Amino acid sequence: MPSTPMSAERAAPPDAGRPVLSVAEMSVQFKLPQGWVTAVDRVSFDLRQGEIVGIVGESGSGKSQILLSLMGLLASNGRCSGSAAFEGQQLLNRSPKELDAIRGSAMSMIFQDPMTSLNPYMRVSDQLTEVLIAHQGKSKSEAEEVAIEMLDRVRIPEARRRIRMYPHEFSGGMRQRVMIAMALLCRPEVLLADEPTTALDVTVQAQILELMAELARDMKTAVAIVTHDLGVIARLCDRVIVLYGGRIMEQGSVDEIFYNPKHPYTKGLLASTPRLDEKVHGALKTIAGQPRAAMGDIPGCPFEPRCTLKVERCRTEMPALLGDGSGRAVACRESKA
Repeated sequence: MPSTPMSAERAAPPDAGRPVLSVAEMSVQFKLPQGWVTAVDRVSFDLRQGEIVGIVGESGSGKSQILLSLMGLLASNGRCSGSAAFEGQQLLNRSPKELDAIRGSAMSMIFQDPMTSLNPYMRVSDQLTEVLIAHQGKSKSEAEEVAIEMLDRVRIPEARRRIRMYPHEFSGGMRQRVMIAMALLCRPEVLLADEPTTALDVTVQAQILELMAELARDMKTAVAIVTHDLGVIARLCDRVIVLYGGRIMEQGSVDEIFYNPKHPYTKGLLASTPRLDEKVHGALKTIAGQPRAAMGDIPGCPFEPRCTLKVERCRTEMPALLGDGSGRAVACRESKA
């Protein structure tokens, strides 16, 4: 992780004020043989034009399920409740046909592994152009020219020649650029990214993050990126949402979260991350214990079993996510400002 947040590269957009996507009290549950498992529990947040919001937390905290729910891509044993309004249109529990009018055009998603997202039997040209043909009614030749222009924009060398290739003929970083190009072809207002740099080496990762920041700025796209990598958050994002056990523990600007974390879980995440500016390196700090399995309705704070500040009521009462009016909010009664 960088020694300090690199938020100077991503100054808050001057026009980031109008919410494009508003999520309110959204919950996601899955039916298993032993009962209903709650993956996301009453999550609320706004995504504004031109800003990049990072959603961070351990594996199993519910990060990816938030994005999949917004895109209507939950598994068949899943159910979603609450509200998610895109430009006033409700997204949750819409039919696939209704969502198809929004997905790929006004809202797009970049998945973690481009090799499983791109069709290995189709040329990249066919996969890119079908988006424009379906959503904008362009002819094949018109769509191909737009696709080549976008491939150029995401810095794929010799785009006019390489657009005819199959996905396996690209490197991992180039495939991820193809996925970004595909997601941005219709100039969506919202871009959702699920661990988009996990499988890439650090040099390519930096290039992809720089590219996403540039496109968000130039195209005024609102971006939500899910990751467990605090370095990615520090480099790319304007705001951060910290998830644990499917609930928001803390949220605020990158500088607030990195320089002045308030929730014990946020402090634990930061303390357990290696830092390059430390003169003496010892054993990494860890958060004691294991995440609690989310079965049914769990009373109290989900972090209580692992928390060093816990008191008796933490076990039975979930603290409210209280904000200060500036966008900073913490769900902990015992944390000190």
